[in-house]
Amino acid sequence: MSIQVKEIAFVFHAVTDIPRARDFYEKLLGLKAGVQLEFSPGQWWIEYDIAGQALAISNAMPGAPASSLNLEVADLDAALAAAKAAGAPIAFDIMEFPPCRLFGLKDPDGNQIGLHQRKAKP
Repeated sequence: MSIQVKEIAFVFHAVTDIPRARDFYEKLLGLKAGVQLEFSPGQWWIEYDIAGQALAISNAMPGAPASSLNLEVADLDAALAAAKAAGAPIAFDIMEFPPCRLFGLKDPDGNQIGLHQRKAKP
């Protein structure tokens, strides 16, 4: 018997400082908070909807820094310039592949996020 997976429920990043994390996800990445639950004073679960998928951050759930999230951006060079201007740690510089380009940055808790841009089809 196998497990029957229906869909991705959410992607999760553990964070330690909610205001600092919100600055990163909302101001630098421009994400809009949806679900916001305060379990107890100062212990939060916050979800961001990204094209129908939820990215959750929380300082109430255990977890180690992750490196599995990659987000599609409209302009990779502008995204890299904005990340550098904001002082975000760059995990790796732009890498070129036949179908795409990407670079990595880290949130304040060390979660690595790849910013990705598909190349135009010839």
